Amino acid sequence: MMHSSPVQILLLGGTSEASALAKLLATRRDIPAMVSLAGRTINPVAPPIAFRIGGFGGVDGLCDFLGERGISALVDATHPFAERMSANAAEAARRMGLPLLALRRPAWQAESGDRWSEVADADAAMQALGKAPRRVFLTTGRLELPAFLGAPQHFYLVRSVDPPEELPPRAKLVLARGPFAEEDELRLMREEAIDILVTKNSGGSATYGKIAAARRLGLPVILLRRPEMAEIETVATAEEALAWIERQG
Repeated sequence: MMHSSPVQILLLGGTSEASALAKLLATRRDIPAMVSLAGRTINPVAPPIAFRIGGFGGVDGLCDFLGERGISALVDATHPFAERMSANAAEAARRMGLPLLALRRPAWQAESGDRWSEVADADAAMQALGKAPRRVFLTTGRLELPAFLGAPQHFYLVRSVDPPEELPPRAKLVLARGPFAEEDELRLMREEAIDILVTKNSGGSATYGKIAAARRLGLPVILLRRPEMAEIETVATAEEALAWIERQG
């Protein structure tokens, strides 16, 4: 689905914050906008405004798209771990001389009772599990799953929005899309006798339930830390992003 008239705001989506901003923009006929979804999820929830699905073909392709569509401002509301897309957006905005805003939920901060080990990536998380077999609740997403094939001694409770291509030999797959309530996470982790959680520091409330449940159960958490992003203006809410968009006019 494409917008026939020039689109001025390009929203790089795929998060709950992007969805919230799209809903706000849908009520504003005076602000033409389009959402771009990466296509990583098989059946994404359709935004309430014009949208496209798929990559751009790197920075050059994104620059071409921005020029062809007459984009006047860019909002990066991709996942905090969508490192390449965010880097491409920053470089394309710089080349095209366009204002760029990051709409990004703050990272989770450890609280009293949390037993966190922060690691750089999925390979480091796999190593941090150690040699002894463990019962792992793994919620890093299907793209990080291949790293854990290198530690087949563990049992993995794998939760993903879409089915992964391959699972470790001792694994149980749960296909589900958040948000997830804390009490439900607590029940699931007890039923599966989980003894460690491996996840990303995604931030936000939709998937925080597992962090709170692990704290209540006294379980260790291996947390993939966020990649470093380019230094750009950042807000945490859709309302703040809309106010920024209004200022661009």
